[in-house]
Amino acid sequence: MTKIFIVDDHYMVVEGIRSLLQNAPGIDWMGHAMNAASCLAFLQQQHPDIILMDINLPDKSGIDLCKEVHNKYPGIFILGLSTFNQQSFIQKMMDNGASGYILKNASLDELLEAINEVKKGRTFLSNEAAATLHKPDNTTIPLITSREKEVLGLVAEGLTNNEIAQQLFISHTTVETHRKSLLNKFDAKNTASLVRMAAQMGII
Repeated sequence: MTKIFIVDDHYMVVEGIRSLLQNAPGIDWMGHAMNAASCLAFLQQQHPDIILMDINLPDKSGIDLCKEVHNKYPGIFILGLSTFNQQSFIQKMMDNGASGYILKNASLDELLEAINEVKKGRTFLSNEAAATLHKPDNTTIPLITSREKEVLGLVAEGLTNNEIAQQLFISHTTVETHRKSLLNKFDAKNTASLVRMAAQMGII
């Protein structure tokens, strides 16, 4: 039996994959975590064979989590799981120890193939991810957290830090921290250029 664990903050995604895999032969569904902290806490108690890991988590990027899990638990295989078919994301996941990368629109057959290949110690890239990885990469989209994306969307709507803080039920200081982080990640000089770059990249 191949023990599978998933880390994804979208319940519908988790349930969708669970329903696909629960009746598949040779698969033992161990459960899920909705953030990096819960994943690390689970791994202190149990060790799955393969983790299906989203790259966009609320508390830490899946790319960073992948590296941490790979370093602490080298015997666990990691399959990057994402809606982002972006070359830089795929490459970073693989560089940080992932054994493969698959998109969330994958079929059951492709998902099972990925699990079987990775379990054998091989590398697996979905067809779309493999094609993307071999294309010249002209634009690099910064990897931002779910919370940063929420803040970015509200910044684009013209809300002030105080208004964003009230809407998201977080402190003014936390909003300011997210705003500074976004400016840094996009290498933007000001809010106007940040919003323009995010819109051009299709993030907002």
